[in-house]
Amino acid sequence: MVIDFSRKEGLVDLPGERKIHTKPVSRIGGVAIWASTMLTFLCLVFLSYYPYGSLLSGILLGSSLMFLLGLVDDIYNLNAKFKLFIQIAIATLVYLLGVQISNIPFFGGVELGFWSYPITILWIVGISNAVNFIDGVDGLAGSVVTVNAITLAIIAVTMSPSSPISALIGFILAGSMLAFLTYNFNPAKIFMGDSGALFSGFLLATISITGVMKTATIAILLPFVVLAVPIMDITFSSLRRISKGKSPFVADAEHIHHKLLHAGFSQKKTVFILTSVAIIAGGLAALLSGKGTIKVYLVAICIIVLIMFALNLIKVLTKK
Repeated sequence: MVIDFSRKEGLVDLPGERKIHTKPVSRIGGVAIWASTMLTFLCLVFLSYYPYGSLLSGILLGSSLMFLLGLVDDIYNLNAKFKLFIQIAIATLVYLLGVQISNIPFFGGVELGFWSYPITILWIVGISNAVNFIDGVDGLAGSVVTVNAITLAIIAVTMSPSSPISALIGFILAGSMLAFLTYNFNPAKIFMGDSGALFSGFLLATISITGVMKTATIAILLPFVVLAVPIMDITFSSLRRISKGKSPFVADAEHIHHKLLHAGFSQKKTVFILTSVAIIAGGLAALLSGKGTIKVYLVAICIIVLIMFALNLIKVLTKK
């Protein structure tokens, strides 16, 4: 439905100098990702209950606002500094609702105090944009987000104390992203756009705080391992642009996936390589969090990988 609507309304991403696609492609896939995620929550409310709490409300509200910001940007192409200002405002709202990195468990436990706010904002805004940065190859961002969401969800539900609500959000996001990937694998019929990237990145950032960082153990470092691919890309991209005297917000074609493409790898091989890195990083994080976690993780990843291969195979056979 979104693909048909965007074609009729001209909401497509046109080929260009920094683009690797050669035909106009729908750029508002975030609408489908956001809608399927929120509809799943509605089903939970109607069939069971709504797990009330400021943390969940903050995550749902903040992610929806981030989605709307991305959607407006997909349609009207907003100024980068203005987008950053709104992202900080949304992250601040979520911070006030309780989604906070408040302490470091090392050295007997260190309360961050004033520094809790800037560190939390940096994490939420940084991860949200990091997912947007890696959304440059068909199926890449969706595949990495799926693996990251599954990993964070499994860690959140198997750790002590567990965070089933954070795990629930992670599993729902992974399901929505797998459905999206049906149309996003190369050659893509739709892109997630800023709306989908900011929405999914925001969810990854917040559930990593509420589901993993809340525990007073070394687990506070696990999200850095789980989200290794987007973190590496946004870090190196920002440092590279700053070293050249450019704004870190000015887009270019020198991301990790671009370098792999320039090295001669196809889009599918590039996705395979970076998704494999995400899987290995997730496995390391699961191993660090406990023996029980790694067993569940391996089973889940095997299932997810089989689903991805099946979706890709179905797309190839359907095309033929």
